Amino acid sequence: MKLIRRFLLTIAVLIMSSLLLAGCWDQVEIEDRALVLGLSIDAASPEQAAQEEKVTHLNEDSLPKEFITVTAQIAVPGRVPLGPGSGSSSGGSKTSPVWVVTVVGHTLDDAMNNLQQQIADPRYLVHLRVIIISEEIARGRMGELNDYLRRNPEIRRRTWLLVSEGKASVFMDVDPPLQRVPTLYILSMMEKAVITGKFPRDFLGTFWSADSKWGQSAYLPYVALRNKENILINGLAYFSGNQMVNTTKPLEIGAFMAVQGIDPGGYSTLFTTKNMGIVMIKTNRRFTKVSSTIQNGKPCLVYELFLEGDLEEHFDSKQPVNSSAALHEIELEFNQQAQGVVSALIRHTQVDHSDIFGMGEIIRARHPQYWKQHIHEKKDWEEIYGGIQVEAKLHMHLRRVGLKDR
Repeated sequence: MKLIRRFLLTIAVLIMSSLLLAGCWDQVEIEDRALVLGLSIDAASPEQAAQEEKVTHLNEDSLPKEFITVTAQIAVPGRVPLGPGSGSSSGGSKTSPVWVVTVVGHTLDDAMNNLQQQIADPRYLVHLRVIIISEEIARGRMGELNDYLRRNPEIRRRTWLLVSEGKASVFMDVDPPLQRVPTLYILSMMEKAVITGKFPRDFLGTFWSADSKWGQSAYLPYVALRNKENILINGLAYFSGNQMVNTTKPLEIGAFMAVQGIDPGGYSTLFTTKNMGIVMIKTNRRFTKVSSTIQNGKPCLVYELFLEGDLEEHFDSKQPVNSSAALHEIELEFNQQAQGVVSALIRHTQVDHSDIFGMGEIIRARHPQYWKQHIHEKKDWEEIYGGIQVEAKLHMHLRRVGLKDR
């Protein structure tokens, strides 16, 4: 009897253990996955539209007449390097670490299904780090793009979404000397731009958060390609009503970050003074105070921008910068000219009804009665933002001037 009980107990333990050993029954090896590292999205030309594969439909009469092209950068197993190296990154090279595939579709999901039909392994977007869209897509089809990306659980909220000056597909074929994988180079460029104060931390999740708020409009990096290899951060692409409305200049990124009080400072400003000649000042630190009131039934905001910087360069001038008075004069000149840049940027966004600064969120938090009375949807604040009074005051303090003559 004891032997029977011991035998049954052993069988029960083995059965229970088998349940714990079944955790990998549905595993998929990484070599059997098509890992998409980067995507670019463009509007399709009539010639490209004629190449649509019709994987998800038969009749096109009731479908959108516009097509998009999606270019995917897929990692080749065993070829993605761990560091910088030589070699081409073009799609047809045998030594390329990525495989570049272009497909056409009515929508983004339609194009991704067409992509799956052309590759053997199941596509995975868990490693998607960079999405680049053309300006034409940003100005007209952001709604459907956001809908697909938000519904897909594989999309990381820390993915970078960028708007390109021209065709977005050209960024999938760049050959940067510092990195064999174009997507990883673009990712590194944006991350280092954040660290060095060249661009705010604006991931895909941050973009969606701003787009969802009634008191703030969204923005994205605006990039351009130079000399087939150099990627230029060419400004901010800002949005209103779920579509791109305008862009800024590169220096205005620094003005935007100053209004937001985002550290560290990373932009240098070259300007001419009345008595000191031409000077270059680099901003290192930023701090901002904001006050708000309701006057005559309209919001009024005052931004005080406190900046710390270095005197980087002083061109030949009859009057040397060798006294506190001379430094103070340069600071006043900088305050006046930089204030004009900041005020102009705010005016431009007001004309476009795009509150990328989040001033509406300040009014909502500090003046809830006004907000409840006047704002019933995001469009209401975008209209009011175009007519509010905003004042910017700058205070630059130069801490370092380099070596001094004695």
